[in-house]
Amino acid sequence: RYEGRKDFAVIMQPFFRNTLLPLDGNGKPDLSFFAADCFHFSARGYAEMAMALWNNMLEPVGEKQTYNNFTHDRSKLKCPNPEKPFLSTLRNSGFRNSDLNLEKSEPSVPYWAVVVAVAVGVLAGSF
Repeated sequence: RYEGRKDFAVIMQPFFRNTLLPLDGNGKPDLSFFAADCFHFSARGYAEMAMALWNNMLEPVGEKQTYNNFTHDRSKLKCPNPEKPFLSTLRNSGFRNSDLNLEKSEPSVPYWAVVVAVAVGVLAGSF
């Protein structure tokens, strides 16, 4: 939708896709990363997620880290450099050709096939 724009980009940041539960020295879950409800992050957990998100935004598309290692190490924070002083997008990562062909194309699956599949799924699930 936004690929043709030169002033706006939407890029998925997959830093949390393959993240494992942080463990303490005894191999048990490290609760210091979680709030009292054990579901939300604590300030320490949010700091780790913020660093992982920032690092993901600086990594080129196609080379983004898909996990967070919860090391609580500030030295892993990446910084822009003179060669790439910007956030990575499809266009400036070289992942796709910058001369995009944005002609309208037919969807690969007709809309009626989706409707039929949903109806069959609902019927099968109800039985």
